Amino acid sequence: MSRTRSQHTALPIPNGWFAVAWSRDVVPGDVRRLRYFDEELVLFRTRSGEAKVLDGYCPHLGAHLAEGGRVSGESIRCPFHGWQFDGHGRCTQIPYCDRIPPHAATRAWEVVERNHLILVWHHAENKPPDWEVPQLREFSDPDWTEPRTFELEVPVHMQELHENNNDPVHFNFVHGNPQLGLNSEVRFGDGGRTMHMVTPTRRETPYGTFETQLETVSWGLGVAAVRVTGIGDAGLLMFSSTAPIDATHSHSRWVFTVTRNLADVAGEDFVQGLQAGVLQDMRIWSNKIHRARPLYCEADGSLVEFRRWAAQFYSNPA
Repeated sequence: MSRTRSQHTALPIPNGWFAVAWSRDVVPGDVRRLRYFDEELVLFRTRSGEAKVLDGYCPHLGAHLAEGGRVSGESIRCPFHGWQFDGHGRCTQIPYCDRIPPHAATRAWEVVERNHLILVWHHAENKPPDWEVPQLREFSDPDWTEPRTFELEVPVHMQELHENNNDPVHFNFVHGNPQLGLNSEVRFGDGGRTMHMVTPTRRETPYGTFETQLETVSWGLGVAAVRVTGIGDAGLLMFSSTAPIDATHSHSRWVFTVTRNLADVAGEDFVQGLQAGVLQDMRIWSNKIHRARPLYCEADGSLVEFRRWAAQFYSNPA
């Protein structure tokens, strides 16, 4: 084994909620093929409008349900022999056989829709969800703008992306924002499942200097919200979810909104700056190794707190 490979620690896929699609992209009757959690999946929206996710391959003879499968009421119909499976994974009809085998079923995944995203619960031990993804009030508030979206696939484990939200120092060296301070406040909530970090910031814009706060809330490793506050009654929200395609590839989605009184003043600058910042991180993400035991300095407090907190979301931690 090379010295470089020996320094890298491979991380498994964590447990939690992860976005697998935009809500707007899946209308009733749609069927989509997905690959997340190193699994083949099928996403479909029933005629009543509910999003459902099942294992991709039919338990009968192994056809992929997304490759020619069709929605039939509240079920999806296999393209090979017409077997139908509802959103719970139960076989509801075999068109050429009156008796359905008692074990005719496939795995159904827990699904919720929040904040314009379809999210799936993954747990390595198949345990049920033990926390919820909140519906953020800004997305239904008429004083906030219609959301803007952005997405990216990155060849790195998804924890690396989430760690960025809790690493204020890198904003100076990667994004050229020296105003971000080191005196971040970190606390935990919801039985330790959520992590809150508040970092004082100063934003220089063509419209003036804003003394602001960067407030980051993480619900597990798959979901985070970043709010910029301190601009009077104005504000900015970035909601994101990064899903593991497999242990070394991730799909990240971001939703942005600002208060309408900020939109024409500096909102566009903030949103475009955040999108550009994501791309600035790409070179780092795509070329780094994961150090399970980093060499920290005394100013790395928020990173130490994040790593300790993140460990709970793995059934088999590195």
